[in-house]
Amino acid sequence: QVQLVESGGDMVQPGGSLTLSCVASGFTFSTYDMSWVRQAPGKGPEWIATSYANSGRSVIDLSVRGRFTVSRDNSKNTMSMQMNNLRPEDTALYYCARGEYKDVMSRRDYWGQGTQVTVSS
Repeated sequence: QVQLVESGGDMVQPGGSLTLSCVASGFTFSTYDMSWVRQAPGKGPEWIATSYANSGRSVIDLSVRGRFTVSRDNSKNTMSMQMNNLRPEDTALYYCARGEYKDVMSRRDYWGQGTQVTVSS
């Protein structure tokens, strides 16, 4: 059974930083692309980033590029996202999801439960 558990969400002031983590189980983590998706209140889901299994590279959406970075540790079945210089518009529920953009944006079968990030002064 696929399980994805996010943690690390919090309330921070603008300009602050957070690190989100996702621990995966129930599948061979090292062989799957993994993504972060966020959803703000009243809005649809927004893809943020994908960490590719084969290359180890990650792709970050333009809206957060330069502020967010993604990493993964296959030995610990964990993916992390470092978020710097947070802005109020980054406020959302952040989900870890198995797959790349087309996989995670077409179905929510393999999403975690989400972790809340609130950026407010």
